[in-house]
Amino acid sequence: MTAIAAAAARKKARSRPPARRAQAEAGFSFALPLGTPPMEAHSSEQLPDMDGPWQYEPKWDGFRCLAFKAGNKIDLRAKSGKPLGRYFPEVIALLAEVAAPQFVVDGELVIELDDRLAFDALQMRLHPADTRIRKLAAATPARLILFDMLVAPVGTVLIEWPLRERRKTLETFMKKAAVPKKLVLSPCTSDRDKAERWLTAAGSGATDGVIAKRLNDVYAPGERTMIKVKRLRTADCVVGGFRYESKSRQVGSLLLGLYDSAGKLDHVGFTSTIRDAERPALTRKLEKLRGPPGFTGKAPGGPSRWSTERSGEWESLRPQLVVEVRFDHVTGDRFRHGTKLMRWRPDKSPEQCTFDQIALPVADIK
Repeated sequence: MTAIAAAAARKKARSRPPARRAQAEAGFSFALPLGTPPMEAHSSEQLPDMDGPWQYEPKWDGFRCLAFKAGNKIDLRAKSGKPLGRYFPEVIALLAEVAAPQFVVDGELVIELDDRLAFDALQMRLHPADTRIRKLAAATPARLILFDMLVAPVGTVLIEWPLRERRKTLETFMKKAAVPKKLVLSPCTSDRDKAERWLTAAGSGATDGVIAKRLNDVYAPGERTMIKVKRLRTADCVVGGFRYESKSRQVGSLLLGLYDSAGKLDHVGFTSTIRDAERPALTRKLEKLRGPPGFTGKAPGGPSRWSTERSGEWESLRPQLVVEVRFDHVTGDRFRHGTKLMRWRPDKSPEQCTFDQIALPVADIK
């Protein structure tokens, strides 16, 4: 969602007539559109130390989720806007038991295995068979960690409220709604030293970084107004093509793309850190997606004097797959070196993979 569209959505929410609010309270409709995107974040290499005051929160390793309730209607939406409810029936049932007529909350779906959060267990939920989903829901139930509130139980739309007031409303709500290990409130702090300690511990437990939010900021759907800091810098990229290994018909590397401001998919680099055991199945999956449009902006170049004719060839893919990669440096809107494949992101829409992920936020520009 563009900044203009996001502003329009907020204006629409503010101007909602009393009759519409009354309907929401009665369970006839949600107080915000189900397509409302969550607020996003810029990546940074360090916590901000200017333009505060700041609130710091752990960055949980899960699926970002907006949860909507209006009467007996409940819906869960991923970052991409796609529904998640059928994949997490235990969370739907949990929210149905909350003694509040309506709300919209922002949080993270996580699954814990052996005292650690397991992102792979979340990915396993995205399965077409209801019997499989319900079996997994019983065996490995998800929990919802909340860190923001967009609509209060009384029907008040909070997106124009500053974070400090939204947080107070959420904390009051959670005094009654919280369910240990199922529906929980994310910790937060205004102490930068404590946030630094969280960051130091990230990657070895339940979190993979820290999120910084300005206490005076409103909730801006779809806009990158937060700052996320990881011990390693990452980005979500579209797989716009691939290359075979030089001496086989198995995938050797994935070609990565990001969308520019004109909506064109530009080639930004590659990753070849694919496990040998995964190559055959991944090759079959990629070959089924071969075809246009591939990269619609800057495309991978042909062979250079450092590469063979074979290594310069590549296969174009329909832009449907998203991967998270780790990178160390960006030069000329491209990753300077090869990246490390961290994980596949079936919860992300390709259109969300834009250049602003790798642009430095204003707070980082000295």
